Amino acid sequence: MPAVSSTSILLVGSTVLAFALAAIATPLVGFFARRLGMLDMPGGRRRHPRPIPRPGGLAIAIAFGTAVFVFWLIDRLAGHPFLIPEEVRSSRFTLTAIAALLGMAIGLLDDLLELRARWQFLGQVVVAAVIVIAGIHIDFVNDPLSDRLIELSFPVAVAFTMLWIIGMNNALNFIDGLDGLAAGVAAIAALTLGGLALLPQVSEPFVTWMGFTLAGAIAGFLLFNFHPARLFMGSAGVVFVGTMLAVLSIFGTAKVAAALLVLGVPIIDTFYVLVRRVLQGQPPFAPDRGHFHHRLLDVGLSHRQAVLLIYALTLGFGTLAFLTSGRTQALAFVGAVLLFGVAVVVLAQRAPKAEELDPALYAEKEV
Repeated sequence: MPAVSSTSILLVGSTVLAFALAAIATPLVGFFARRLGMLDMPGGRRRHPRPIPRPGGLAIAIAFGTAVFVFWLIDRLAGHPFLIPEEVRSSRFTLTAIAALLGMAIGLLDDLLELRARWQFLGQVVVAAVIVIAGIHIDFVNDPLSDRLIELSFPVAVAFTMLWIIGMNNALNFIDGLDGLAAGVAAIAALTLGGLALLPQVSEPFVTWMGFTLAGAIAGFLLFNFHPARLFMGSAGVVFVGTMLAVLSIFGTAKVAAALLVLGVPIIDTFYVLVRRVLQGQPPFAPDRGHFHHRLLDVGLSHRQAVLLIYALTLGFGTLAFLTSGRTQALAFVGAVLLFGVAVVVLAQRAPKAEELDPALYAEKEV
């Protein structure tokens, strides 16, 4: 079978299969979550009208893993590499899959027991450590002042990689405040990273396969997670998806600058939220209603409008990642940080009025 044809079958088939499997698995996960009492109860900052199953992201992991396994099995039965690139058979991929499963398990534990933030953070550190031990780390970063790559020393590379993985998980977790928001942004990011890997100057079919399959699984889950959500992504989904996005942006030619750009909204929002909380003397991980998506609601956007606007911003950043490279991507991200800061300040002027109307929405508590 010609290489182009087999690659097309792999990419399209795996994406469609992951979508279908997620569409089937998501309601089943919701059913069992209800039976086990893994529900997100309304009240306080949680404005949904009824208890909603929490670990819906488990369906994403099941669909993704099953789709990958099916195509791996086809190759095994064929007796030789038939559809899948040879690089899939590396220990790096196996150990990364173990890290993702470990992250999902820690997320499930949080969905069941509602762990405090410090234990969630410890779990993320463990996941990041497993990935680094697997030999996956960021060795080069783009120099924003030139078109060169800056080589990182091994200790710096390890520290930066762990920070990248932990930061990716927290950014996705912080934006998971509206129905379908985190999942939709993650799907766009996965498609973008997969598409970038198709470019001739990159040529990483493995990353494309993983990215497209992940996007397909998330899209199937979104059928039930978009507003009004019938189940939530939960910590299981957030840590699994966040870990996979972090790893895909590291594989092969480092695409950290591109990932920074396409995930600009959650990453920059996380940065400003943490800075604001520290300056106000609040615990960094204490939940509040000061995120960008909350500010959009404050100025009168509906739930769906706020989500769709952030989708549009993410698509715009993703398009910019395709049209630029290295240094330009890094500079574009810096520009986005500055513009985002101005937008946050402007939107924040509406927050006091919203707080007067509904003080309960702004109640804060340490987790």
